[in-house]
Amino acid sequence: MSGFLLRDAEIGGRERADVRVAGAAIADVGGGLERRPGERVIECGGGALISGLRDDHLHLHALAAWRRSVPCGPPSVTGRDALSAALRNAVPDESGWVRGVGYAESVAGDLDAAALDALRADLPVRVQHRSGALWVLNSAAVREAGLEPGGHPGIERDAGGRPTGRLWRADGWLRARLPAPRPMDLGPVGRELARFGVTAVTDATPDLADTAMGSIEEAVGDGALPQRVRLLGVPLGGRTRHPRVSTGPYKIVLADSGLPSLDDLIGRIRLAHGGGRPVAVHCVTREALLLLLAAFDDTGVLDGDRVEHGALIPGESVTDLARRGLRVVTQPGFIADRGDDYLRDVPAGDLPDLYRCRSLVEAGVPVALSSDAPYGPLDPWAVMDAAVHRAARSGAVVGRGEAVAARTALRSYLTAPRDAAGLVLLHVPLDEALRRLSAANVRATIADGRLFQAQPG
Repeated sequence: MSGFLLRDAEIGGRERADVRVAGAAIADVGGGLERRPGERVIECGGGALISGLRDDHLHLHALAAWRRSVPCGPPSVTGRDALSAALRNAVPDESGWVRGVGYAESVAGDLDAAALDALRADLPVRVQHRSGALWVLNSAAVREAGLEPGGHPGIERDAGGRPTGRLWRADGWLRARLPAPRPMDLGPVGRELARFGVTAVTDATPDLADTAMGSIEEAVGDGALPQRVRLLGVPLGGRTRHPRVSTGPYKIVLADSGLPSLDDLIGRIRLAHGGGRPVAVHCVTREALLLLLAAFDDTGVLDGDRVEHGALIPGESVTDLARRGLRVVTQPGFIADRGDDYLRDVPAGDLPDLYRCRSLVEAGVPVALSSDAPYGPLDPWAVMDAAVHRAARSGAVVGRGEAVAARTALRSYLTAPRDAAGLVLLHVPLDEALRRLSAANVRATIADGRLFQAQPG
């Protein structure tokens, strides 16, 4: 097939025209375009044609692994009995392990090896906290993974020096001690993203191993991932090899479980900047953000430096971010997904600082909305809706003053106009789509020169 002719599409929310797409680019826009041999004609009926969406912070392999895992947290698992049933009925993988995901303390409190043993002890079980920062292993898994003699600083130990089963920010260390899994299939992830209208992504996983980078490049190369992919986890001095996979800013994690010294952070930023590479710094606490701003006072800011998450941004720091020219990549989808937990657990004085949007935009800080999937909701339209309405599952509003207009939310997700990354055709005109931000509005996505049909409107 040599391309597409989209007839009678709404362009820019105003005019209606025909659009010719050849390969991965818009070749022509005008009225009454004639079909060329081999072109597929799509009658748009006035539905809006917009640039593809870019999810600027997600985790591709974790998304694929999530599909193989047992849900252990809200909304599907909401109590100890439900968690017990989920783990008891779980079918182990080919290596005999059970992998759980999405756990939250509201389900059954703080987990450790003993607590997991009480739920299932006959085979190795590991459960990931919904933040992605913590794994909890039962006793069988602790033995299999060798936590007792392990030297990773993330291994939590009791007063006697024995592992508790809790393992902080040690994904790579743990993965090297697990049975080798079967190759990860990224095809379902790519198709799901395309159905939502996502044609470009930034994988925010830090410190990618060669095998992980190779897996993503292979998936892009064979079409399993039709999205353009940018990687934050490419090692300093490393490079990507596929033309549709690029190197992004260098990911630095400021873990809330143990912040680095200011000198250490300055050194890491200088090392990246010295190679001409900006940094993308994980900040989910006020302390982490203030540490980062202090580091930038010493290193200066390189074009492209960005703050990941910005989960808690004090009001007085908004102008600091703007003055430095920093970009914030944030996830208001967490408000929709966990807002009721925030209202219960976060001090009232901190609630206005959660996942700021409007104050950043008004201060001139570039803001990109994103999902952090699988740890946050993947659906970009749900994320945009959360940025507009700031509503938790119960309907309670979290940080009303940080709500943005629907057009602003959409703009923060769009790729550049006429970007070769792709196009999204909606069932409805743009104004109607903005009144109801929903994935149901997506009719089709063109990515990598291919058409992906979405659900009926």
